Amino acid sequence: MRAINYNMPRAFRGAMRPLTLSDLDELWHLDLRCFVDGETYERDTFRFLLSNPNTISRQIRSIDDEMCAFGITIIESDGVGHITTIGVAPEHRRRGLARLLLHEIEKSLSAHHISTVRLEVRVSNYPAQRLYEQLGYVVIQRLLGYYSNGDDGYMMVKPL
Repeated sequence: MRAINYNMPRAFRGAMRPLTLSDLDELWHLDLRCFVDGETYERDTFRFLLSNPNTISRQIRSIDDEMCAFGITIIESDGVGHITTIGVAPEHRRRGLARLLLHEIEKSLSAHHISTVRLEVRVSNYPAQRLYEQLGYVVIQRLLGYYSNGDDGYMMVKPL
């Protein structure tokens, strides 16, 4: 599949493109590296998401064609875009890749006439919360025991 031309952050050279089922194994392995605290998705969950026509997904690949980051959003039946996961390989963090993925996902949701996007974030994940707040997301609810290890989460929303 042809890569889409994007302005990559200055400290990173690579390309963004949609995720497909052919990326399933690489996506699953990267997810295991990104979320080491037991909050990874099962391979079958990724298969479902990538097969769902209501899913918008993107990946960022390095100049060496290695998957470095990914984002998956599903358009729910109530017309809200739900960012289900954003992951960046540990060695590629702090380079603006998550911000770039979020911008592209939001742009794609707007093109589908979606006016609201939501996501969940762990209460203790301060770097992610700061990024989301910088991009206009606001906390609307604390989700008690949301994560499988009992950690609380925040639901954040943003109008598009």
